[in-house]
Amino acid sequence: MGSDSQYQIPAIEFAMNSPELDRGTDEWYHLCKKVREACENYGCFEIVYDRIPPQLKAETFCVSRELFSLPLEKKKKNINPKPYQGYNGPSVRYPLYEGFGFEEASNYESLRSLTEELLPHGHDQFCTVISMTKKLDELKNMINLMILDGYGLEETSNSFMVSKTLLKLMKYTAPPSRYYSIGTPVHTDKAFSTILCDDQVSGLEVQTRDEQWVKLSISPRSFVFLVGDYLMTWSNGRMHAVKHRVMMCGEKERYSLAAFALPLEGSITKAQKELVDEDYPQVVKDLHYTDFSKFISSE
Repeated sequence: MGSDSQYQIPAIEFAMNSPELDRGTDEWYHLCKKVREACENYGCFEIVYDRIPPQLKAETFCVSRELFSLPLEKKKKNINPKPYQGYNGPSVRYPLYEGFGFEEASNYESLRSLTEELLPHGHDQFCTVISMTKKLDELKNMINLMILDGYGLEETSNSFMVSKTLLKLMKYTAPPSRYYSIGTPVHTDKAFSTILCDDQVSGLEVQTRDEQWVKLSISPRSFVFLVGDYLMTWSNGRMHAVKHRVMMCGEKERYSLAAFALPLEGSITKAQKELVDEDYPQVVKDLHYTDFSKFISSE
């Protein structure tokens, strides 16, 4: 069961028009240090961010509700054999969860063909999803630079984090009983990183370093950044791939969205050589994206 303790993950503000967001300033490097330490010590942090209008977030959740309200037969037409993509319906083990995964969700043509099949008159809806994905991509790219600069790797190409964005819309049905029920099981994200937000219905829990579970409560204008397995590998284990889950309780449905930064097909993620030394010998094997994806989606 999740804890109602006062445990707080770091809340880091990325304020519009602030010198903290001007790369190369003292304020920027101070912010980079905060981001790096949060990723190392907690594996996650709250992003207080005002460059994504609340209205855009609200409209994206409206699209999500419309998609999930479609008949099951129609949703199943979007089933995709690739991990995390297409429609995932409730299962015997996890009956509260449904998800839609959209690869290349910032690509107009790619998303249009898919959305028009599900929502024939959904032009405005998929434009909203594209706008949200582009905003999240901008945020992801900025955090990538902060991570580089936080380790003093300004001169290093950020090609290590060249990625594709998988946008995942998720719905969790309220449990039939008043007891805590599993929405999604304990896991770390099989991505470089994840940026996540919800519709203010709680449920997301993270595991602390001392293996306690705590429920996160995030402000309406905030997002959560989660370190994934590939970023942990790149940092040679310095960054903490945080275990998390969704636990449902109460009478409200929960809607959330996540932007996963996935490696490109066939790419290999290695520990950054500057982060391997006598104090930090290489602790994680190289991760081949295609092989790893097949492994985690197998029985």
